[in-house]
Amino acid sequence: MCGDPTLAGPLDGVRVLDITSVVMGPYATQVLGDLGADVITVEPPQGEANRSMGPGPLPQLSGVALNLLRNKRNIAIDFKRPDGLQALLDVAATCDVMVTNLRPGTLARAGIAYEDVAARRPDIIYCQAHGFPSGGPRADDPAYDDVVQTETGIADATSRLTGKPMVSATIMADKVCGLTIVYAVSAALYHRARTGEGQRIEVPMVETITAFTLVEHGAAAIPVPPIGPAGYSRVLNQERGPWPTRDGWVMALPYTKEHYDSIFSAAGRTDMVGDVRYSTASLRIANAPFLYRTVGQMMAERNTDEWLAFFREQDVPAAPVASLDSLVEGLPVTEHPAAGGFRSIPPAVRFDRTPQTLRRPAPLIGQHTDEVLAEAGYDAEGIAGLRRSGALCAVPDELS
Repeated sequence: MCGDPTLAGPLDGVRVLDITSVVMGPYATQVLGDLGADVITVEPPQGEANRSMGPGPLPQLSGVALNLLRNKRNIAIDFKRPDGLQALLDVAATCDVMVTNLRPGTLARAGIAYEDVAARRPDIIYCQAHGFPSGGPRADDPAYDDVVQTETGIADATSRLTGKPMVSATIMADKVCGLTIVYAVSAALYHRARTGEGQRIEVPMVETITAFTLVEHGAAAIPVPPIGPAGYSRVLNQERGPWPTRDGWVMALPYTKEHYDSIFSAAGRTDMVGDVRYSTASLRIANAPFLYRTVGQMMAERNTDEWLAFFREQDVPAAPVASLDSLVEGLPVTEHPAAGGFRSIPPAVRFDRTPQTLRRPAPLIGQHTDEVLAEAGYDAEGIAGLRRSGALCAVPDELS
């Protein structure tokens, strides 16, 4: 079962209004919820895309959603209706933070742009994350993970390895931007704690992932004038592992002169021990294709376990290839009150005094609407009136 909902994390006492969809925004608010924030997700009656990202035990709860929607409460309000918009703004007035990945034009038309929300809660931290900067010509262009990866150098980097532009085998842009939202919101909360000032934060995906990619791939093109092309050569190396062993695969990263000395000695390659081509850090990078190819050819001489034991003894970073299935099988099993058992992905960061916990299971659509509206000052009759008008969305029968 889920833990005690009263347990406090480091963001205990912070309330977050979550008007996001798919992965980027929901991942950010999952992390904020794991950190102890009271996250209130606003969702349409048909449900967001992550609820149907693959199979799950209930129509509303895919395997993705069971973890992505945890530690959140859920309200279903049609804010296209005037009374629904008013109810949403009343809820926003109780929140410290609002996170949205709706595009700027959509936010303005809906009446929930920063100015609209700040009029009700002047010190709110309002974070909008979307594809492109709001002041630019592409402000309202659609942007999804694959497109963003392609536009920010990821596909080009893979083409230098494979000969074909490809995106990574994970929803990387969405998740990196989600974590960027978390650190930006945390910094803004710290600023507000010192000054009392709220503010608008913008996380443009293309700029965020471009900066992320160019950390290493700016490389020799960064100096002015450039002293070489963009692209970090050690990473853009077709000889980079994992390498086949006698009975499997292993990834090792010899990094120092001593690492290479020990590997070549163990393999009986006395001709390579002390080779000038790995004598300095710059030479190891320049000669990485040759060095990786040489080490890779030696891997087939031993079993995976033998190499791993050797690498551990020599303090060389190394690991076998872990399968996705084995990683999932290693997760703890948690009980969801409606969906039954599921594998819970534990929060990665450990806090000694304010531990992150699974306080709430992934909610069903609109599960906490009445509860949250009551906290915003609505009495039973006011809630009933919103329901009669259609501003509060009923869950469709097929999703019940």
